[in-house]
Amino acid sequence: MSDFRQFFKNKKITVMGLGILGRGLGYTKFLAECGADLIVTDLKTKKQLLTSIKELSKYKNIKYTLGKHDLRDFKDRDMILKSAGVPIDSIYIKEARKNKIPIKMDVSLFVKLSPAVRIVGVTGTRGKSMTTALTYEILKQSEKFLGVKVHIGGNVRGVATLPLLKKVKAGDILVAELDSWQLQGFGDDKISPHISVFTSFMPDHMNYYMNNIKNYFADKANIFKYQKENDVLIVRPDVKKIIPKNIKSKLIVVGARNVTKYKFTVPGKFQKENLACAVEVARQFDISVSRIGKIIKNFKGLEGRLQYIKTVKGIKIYNDNNATIPKATIGGIEALSVVPKDKNLKKKIILICGGSNKNLDLGSFVKVVNKFCKAIIFIPGTGTDVLRKNYELKIPYEMTKDLKNAVQKAMKYSQSGDIILFSPAFASFGMFNNEYERNDLFMKIIKRLK
Repeated sequence: MSDFRQFFKNKKITVMGLGILGRGLGYTKFLAECGADLIVTDLKTKKQLLTSIKELSKYKNIKYTLGKHDLRDFKDRDMILKSAGVPIDSIYIKEARKNKIPIKMDVSLFVKLSPAVRIVGVTGTRGKSMTTALTYEILKQSEKFLGVKVHIGGNVRGVATLPLLKKVKAGDILVAELDSWQLQGFGDDKISPHISVFTSFMPDHMNYYMNNIKNYFADKANIFKYQKENDVLIVRPDVKKIIPKNIKSKLIVVGARNVTKYKFTVPGKFQKENLACAVEVARQFDISVSRIGKIIKNFKGLEGRLQYIKTVKGIKIYNDNNATIPKATIGGIEALSVVPKDKNLKKKIILICGGSNKNLDLGSFVKVVNKFCKAIIFIPGTGTDVLRKNYELKIPYEMTKDLKNAVQKAMKYSQSGDIILFSPAFASFGMFNNEYERNDLFMKIIKRLK
């Protein structure tokens, strides 16, 4: 849509959630530049949001309601642009709906305003970030062959999707990582991507969805719900079981068996399944097997996703910060473990985990930890408390006061040949503002290790 600036000019828009990750800042700045009449509201205080507010200081068409929300900001407005994670039962969103004000979200609004762009959407409880990164890398490095530009958006650190309206042209491709919250926006607008990838589905965010997994799936399902006959849905084998039989789009099932020909260095069967999804997207654009192979061969993985960092005193250290549910941590442990045939086989993994509770079952997690791990070092959090109180750990474990202390203790437990795996299994809230802050601190601590 070439006249997007005109679309936003003088529109009264309430931005719900500025945040500190950069996405909220990015689309707020974009709307301000387009001449919108903005109210920015966030539960965080001015002090907490200072870096974002400083970046917006030159715009005179922004008013702020910080440290709280105000019902008055959800009346007499043309649009509410809400961030991911706004509670399902938010009284402020209910107020806006009562006043017949459209509720929009960053990525879905971009899609509505840019119908000439081809959308590749990736979701899944686990695997969406790796699949998005792989898909983007293959398509981006194939731009000359494709004859169009390839962009990335959605749930990507520091990237706001709406401002891409300034860059995209007809026929361009957007690869978007879509969590369940962003897919709420797709549901509201009754749209789905042209090519959709659904990597996995397992319980997550049950604290947000009030232990109702059907509501969680309903949001995820928006990735294919409004697809048309010419659209494509790519899934891993486990996901096929939960896809309705009456979908309109073409269903393609892929797994690790589809990518045995490729040299891929990221460990874990589930990562090969993510690769299979990305390769299938590339094949939808007629990218050759040889071209895909060359790109994959040089792909070193993604930060915070079972990422090998370095070896210190013979101890290998991995960062799996983005494993925020028990099943994700189980996947990391199994990827780095040798299944013991001998009960006396020495265990090598010292696991650093813990964090904020998400109301998920921990039984399988504890079994895997007891079987494969040499010791556990816990960081504080409500989830850590639940685990220690309700489950039996048969291996040594220690509590720590912070992440730095956890790394120090893990090093003391380790010897040459061992593995330190930082894979939290819980959310970051409590100790950290978000998972990226936790990731950055861990990387900083490990960088200093000698």
